Amino acid sequence: MVDMRVEIGGVRLANPVMPASGTFADGLDKAVDFERLGAMVIKTITRELRVGNALPRVCETPEGMLNSIGIPSKGMPYFHEETLPTYARYATPLVVSISAPTVDGFASLAEEVSLPGVAAIEINISCPNLEADGQAFANHVDSTERAVAAIRRRTSLPLWAKLSPNVTDVAEIGRAAEAAGADALVVANTFLAMAVDIESQRPRLGSVTGGLSGPAIRPIVVRMTYQCARAVDIPVIGCGGIATAEDAIEYMLAGASAVQVGTVTFVHPTAMISVLEGIEDYCVRRGYERVTDLVGALSVEEADETDMEWVDPLR
Repeated sequence: MVDMRVEIGGVRLANPVMPASGTFADGLDKAVDFERLGAMVIKTITRELRVGNALPRVCETPEGMLNSIGIPSKGMPYFHEETLPTYARYATPLVVSISAPTVDGFASLAEEVSLPGVAAIEINISCPNLEADGQAFANHVDSTERAVAAIRRRTSLPLWAKLSPNVTDVAEIGRAAEAAGADALVVANTFLAMAVDIESQRPRLGSVTGGLSGPAIRPIVVRMTYQCARAVDIPVIGCGGIATAEDAIEYMLAGASAVQVGTVTFVHPTAMISVLEGIEDYCVRRGYERVTDLVGALSVEEADETDMEWVDPLR
């Protein structure tokens, strides 16, 4: 029997597998037993009502998907009256993803969702910051620090900071989030991308650009997860292109303490359970008693100076 329990930023989970925000809803309970998940991460909410972006909002790409949903939200009254009671019947920890266009908006919303039944708050700092001409909070060290610190002052709940991959040095952003009070990092959100319909000669998304997710991004985000896990002392949750247990194990070996499964759920609704079972099978096969023994177990040999010398192939 493998001990599958993990602790992520102050939240004890029965196992390291959970959904990625935006790919999980209560209707999925018809295909998945929510009690088997490590956590339930719900779609990002905002204080105000939001209708979302112009259609079309989603298109397929080779080995991935582009989306520009625009965070449609029914607002806080709906969250209080409908969403929270819906998930309260499950023992699985509930993680609430939040978004706001300003630092003060983030902080006040975090305080408002700090309610009984909420285990942690995932702060979607990859969203546009209206105080910085629409640049995502997580694109810069200073705005990351300001946002996380302001939120930290307004809630005692564990904070999971969801980072943007659209940066030069994601580890630097991760360190800033940790210093400001984040309890865990989610690495990472989608990559800014674009697709064109050559027959209509128009963008394939109504908002022109969107976020790329799916298997195509996995090797890049595994690298980012590895870099962040080496840079911070808080847990890292790997998120990006996970479709199989092998994908999830790759993330964990690179340093992720847990994983979020997203895009594949649209194709295979039971993918999270398959990933969970596959991780446990791998641990049994490799003789691991605890799933946490996988975390950061990657074997990396450092090259010495001789190995790194340039060699003339004609010599």
